[in-house]
Amino acid sequence: MQMLFRKSLIALCVLVTALGCTSKKEEIGSKSNPLKMLFVPTDDTEALALSAKGLADYVAKYVSQKLYKKDEGFYIKSSVPNSYIAVVEAFGSKRADFAHIDTFSYVLLKDEKKYPGEAILSILRGNNETDYKAQIITRADSDIKTLEDLNGKKFAYTDPSSPAGYILPQRLFKDKDIKPKQVVFAGRHDTVVTMIYQGQVDAGATYHSPEMNGKKRDARARVVTQFPDVFEKIRIVDFTEAIPNAPWVLRTNMFESKEKYEKVKQYITEAMLSFAKNEEGKKLLMDMYSITGLKSANDDDFSKARKIFTSYLAEKNKSEKK
Repeated sequence: MQMLFRKSLIALCVLVTALGCTSKKEEIGSKSNPLKMLFVPTDDTEALALSAKGLADYVAKYVSQKLYKKDEGFYIKSSVPNSYIAVVEAFGSKRADFAHIDTFSYVLLKDEKKYPGEAILSILRGNNETDYKAQIITRADSDIKTLEDLNGKKFAYTDPSSPAGYILPQRLFKDKDIKPKQVVFAGRHDTVVTMIYQGQVDAGATYHSPEMNGKKRDARARVVTQFPDVFEKIRIVDFTEAIPNAPWVLRTNMFESKEKYEKVKQYITEAMLSFAKNEEGKKLLMDMYSITGLKSANDDDFSKARKIFTSYLAEKNKSEKK
């Protein structure tokens, strides 16, 4: 009896395994396999996660209405990984279908065949600016008046992979033959500002955001609670060239049907643009990433950024081989 039970159990296990192997996974957008919408992390991940869900729910409802003429049917799940690179890597492993990533990461994604994604939207900031640049900052009482005055000084970048915090200013320094005496990596934009404010370094590079409604919004604003006089104590020396703002990227191999992909792409784009125009959407996007709007985009919009980053990577690889 026991032997018969054991044989039956084994047979059942084999059957379940076989069924599991042959069962087809539900299409992306189904309830059991929702479209995975990822967001690059910010300082307040918990607040970002709540806003992300609000955006995902709006897009899901819009696409459902377009595809199925009802409020449900197309499902989206939002999440916030713990790093920028984790979002990019998720495309390669099919753990991301739609995501907001930085411009540099998008260029890396497109240069790697294993990351099948395309830009369908890009963000607007400030007074609906379509691009951004880095700023070189120093203390207001510093003797640094021009970029040339940075020669022989102690300079702070953020991170080697940061466009505004390193790549753009590093390219500017190379073009102008600027050679600081010592370079440090602070890790974050607000840390660079703090180091300059406290006199730990002579100058540094951070992101620049244009004023909005008369309010300064560049990296100095991130420490204004701690240092209320930061805008008086730290001034801008110069700016780098500008590159396109960050894109929203859609994974191109989500569906077997090209027609289905193009439809979903169209409806997601429409939903995002619609969300960015209503009052609730405007507030959420501003709270999430200081976004003031969205616009349709394609890969050609990032050709200038690709040239800059490709040049940077080539030089980096060359120096590492020495």
